[in-house]
Amino acid sequence: MKPVIHNFNAGPSVLPREVFEEASKAILNFNDTGLSILEIGHRTSLFQPVMDEARSLVKELMQLGDKHEVLFLHGGATTQFMQVPMNLLNENDIASYTETGTWAGKAIKEAKLYGHVEIAGSTKTDNYCSIPDELSVSPTAAYLHITTNETIAGTQWQAIPYDCGVPLVADMSSDILSRQLDFNRFDLIYAGAQKNMGAAGVNLVVVNKEILGKVDRTIPTILDYRNHISEGSMLNTPPVFAVYVVLLTLRWLKAKGGVAAIEKLNDEKATLFYNTLDSLPVFRGPVAKQDRSRMNAVFVMENPALENEFMELCKKENMIGIKGHRSVGGFRVSMYNALTIDSVKALTDLMKDFATKKG
Repeated sequence: MKPVIHNFNAGPSVLPREVFEEASKAILNFNDTGLSILEIGHRTSLFQPVMDEARSLVKELMQLGDKHEVLFLHGGATTQFMQVPMNLLNENDIASYTETGTWAGKAIKEAKLYGHVEIAGSTKTDNYCSIPDELSVSPTAAYLHITTNETIAGTQWQAIPYDCGVPLVADMSSDILSRQLDFNRFDLIYAGAQKNMGAAGVNLVVVNKEILGKVDRTIPTILDYRNHISEGSMLNTPPVFAVYVVLLTLRWLKAKGGVAAIEKLNDEKATLFYNTLDSLPVFRGPVAKQDRSRMNAVFVMENPALENEFMELCKKENMIGIKGHRSVGGFRVSMYNALTIDSVKALTDLMKDFATKKG
């Protein structure tokens, strides 16, 4: 019998089995056409419905209004660190950014290439173990940028600063569609698909059309959001297979009951894990409790000498992806939408057993 694998990878990460099965069929024979999804033309009547349905499902699941457009682009969220300010920030303008971890820091670095950046709030002094309590946003800022979930630091914005007074931009790469938010109050959202939405290779952008076309610079054709909107994400060849996997994942999410249903499941998983963590003195979670991420739980051992032993035990029990990011060490448990509560229970049982033996 094939052993059960518990996939806690931070990304690319766990996907529903139903998605794997449908995607594998399409590689050999897409919709009974005799062609593989890997070889069909992106501008054909075979693929156009895939793109149309994927974009439509995003709008449905996010309950988006007519002002917002849905795009599927190349380059992942890292490209958006540059593409956002290129499209929204003039050279002499100010952009407000929150500094909450590694990924926010990378976004800040790129934005400085296009205009002035002011830090609206930072938790650098506590090693990004919390989210800023207060923000100072310039009323003349072109936008406020937040990273809603930091995969490395293990923090998450629980209260979104909707009323910041300027357009709100969010990197949601690691918690997109994991909880109910008022998505219409964001002016631009971007997210790499490889954590909650599908396979690596495609990036989701949701943008309010009214904030575009206000910069003075000439934007390269391929980097101008307006061109992608006018061409329906077909300005150039899209990552066809990755978009198809996103479509299958969105169908799965809708069938599960949508964002409200998956939020309930994610809350159950996070509650189980954090209650276990807090009950075992051998482990310690460094993140402020009110700012803990439901997606990426980080923790360490009170006795660092036990870390390798626990890591080897996790490997033996097929707990994959537990090791913390190389920049911070310790451990990280990623609990994305497709991770089952059974996997979380298996891990928490293992933690309890380990703590009993070492306590």
